[in-house]
Amino acid sequence: MHATQFLKAPTEHAPGPIAVLFGSETHLKSASIEALRALVLGSDTDDIGLTRMDGAEVELRDVVDELRLVSMWGDRKLVCIDQAGEFVTRFRTGLENYLRQPARKAVLILDVKTWPKNTRLAKLSAQVGLCLECSELKGESLLRWLIEQARDRHQKQLPREAAALMRQLAGNNLGLLDQELCKLAAFVGPREQIDVDDVRGLVGGWKTETTWVMLDAIRDGDIQVALHCLDKLLVSGEAPLRILGGVNYVYRKYAKATQLAARGQKLNAALKDAGVFPRDVQPVATYLRRIGRPAAERMLPHLITADQTVKGGAELPDRITLERLFVALSGVSQSAAR
Repeated sequence: MHATQFLKAPTEHAPGPIAVLFGSETHLKSASIEALRALVLGSDTDDIGLTRMDGAEVELRDVVDELRLVSMWGDRKLVCIDQAGEFVTRFRTGLENYLRQPARKAVLILDVKTWPKNTRLAKLSAQVGLCLECSELKGESLLRWLIEQARDRHQKQLPREAAALMRQLAGNNLGLLDQELCKLAAFVGPREQIDVDDVRGLVGGWKTETTWVMLDAIRDGDIQVALHCLDKLLVSGEAPLRILGGVNYVYRKYAKATQLAARGQKLNAALKDAGVFPRDVQPVATYLRRIGRPAAERMLPHLITADQTVKGGAELPDRITLERLFVALSGVSQSAAR
């Protein structure tokens, strides 16, 4: 079971004597441990009854003693072995024996990076307890998680476009995304929906705002403003590849819409299907009509060439590569850009 499924309804999944958290996503592991603590010990117990041990140092006998020890503060116990990979390797047989006769009122949590399902210990753990996959979320799974977190934790609507922009600006780290979502929820106050503009203004700071001004300037043919914004970003230390990533994120949608329109779809509908934000559909339609279909169809090759040049470490400075790309995308002439 993936940890996201467990976290939606923890009370529907009894942990039994063991819960294994495997994967690299630390935010999901922390959230799962907190849910298990509330499930096993009660939601109002703070950390009473929870013991954490270092898997690289602790011995199995000490863990078993802790699991079987009756606390004066309560009759339930939760023992978490952090970084338990080495611990499992050293005491695999002992853990199998423990699970055949576990403590009745205690839960052992193993925090590991990997958990091969074909081992005896994994099969036994799945029979009597919980095995929660805490792997990194990507693509649609990540967007769905963001939208559900906004709804369930903050009672806010997060449109898919706003969630996609959050991912673009903040990356895939769930801990960071969760922090940004908390900031956004507080920022919009009583308003029910977090909009794209909220994400643009709050996630990423002034560099993000400058990037959007730059991208809009390219679209509107204001190449001098676009190059000024590029200069500000580069001088501040922004990586050329990150700047190019922002350009790709926006202009590949325009290129996709161009392909859809070439197949007979109406332009505005093509832009919506390509994922262009609703507020930008009309300005982008005006932009594509201004530069014309031949230039619009060269958009994707321009983006691919710039990407290969920056990533390939060509002798041409990255600044020059980006400036040439901006001019090509804007539809203005080389002479007008100078």
